[in-house]
Amino acid sequence: MGQSLIRLIQADSGLTLVGGLEQAGSSAVGADLGTLAGMAPLGITASDNYLDLLAKADAVVDFTAPEASVELAAAAAQARIVHIIGTTGFDAAQEDAIAAAGRHATIVKSGNMSLGVNLLAVLVAQAARALGDDWDIEIFDMHHRHKVDAPSGTALLLGEAAAGGRQIALSDKMQSGRDGMTGARQAGAIGFSALRGGSVVGDHEVIFAGDGEQIRLTHRAENRDIFARGALKAAQWAAGQKPGVYSMQDVLGL
Repeated sequence: MGQSLIRLIQADSGLTLVGGLEQAGSSAVGADLGTLAGMAPLGITASDNYLDLLAKADAVVDFTAPEASVELAAAAAQARIVHIIGTTGFDAAQEDAIAAAGRHATIVKSGNMSLGVNLLAVLVAQAARALGDDWDIEIFDMHHRHKVDAPSGTALLLGEAAAGGRQIALSDKMQSGRDGMTGARQAGAIGFSALRGGSVVGDHEVIFAGDGEQIRLTHRAENRDIFARGALKAAQWAAGQKPGVYSMQDVLGL
């Protein structure tokens, strides 16, 4: 994601790259960001000092890990800048910490930054609302072998959309994974299945299964640039907003 962001920022005259962050101890610290992104050198090196970088930036775009994102959110709040969070896998306490940071930082946080996925979430909510509880909902996601959280942030975003369409809490009806003698499917459950393997960027499908018919809504990510483009669009949009925690649906007017 960092490489995609560097390339797209350099191609956009309305954006300026001021730095890139790597975790302490990474072999990339001190390396030229252009070289890391497969481009000509830019004269800007990767740093492990986020306080230094945030002091020079209007926005930080963050696809890291939950612990790092929470730390960056607090720093963005202190600096009163924009924080775009594409990280997934937060627990409840980390979500609360980001909400608190939103009192002073302008945060856009989403399980998926692409236009297509966020439009899909709107369609999922509409379908769940229209079809009713007698249609079963199953959500499938497949990602590359290195992804560490499951279900994916995108799958959870789609599950929240389905639950919202039914005016219920996802936590009350979520069913993740099945193994052994599980018994019949629970009425009204929203099921999740996750596959991991190869270099898959991200495949997601929401299945509405009724008696004698199915509706399948699908999104396939073919490269990571779609997420980087969405994140940069969010950063430009957030620059004109008051502090708070927003979603990509806010950015896209959905």
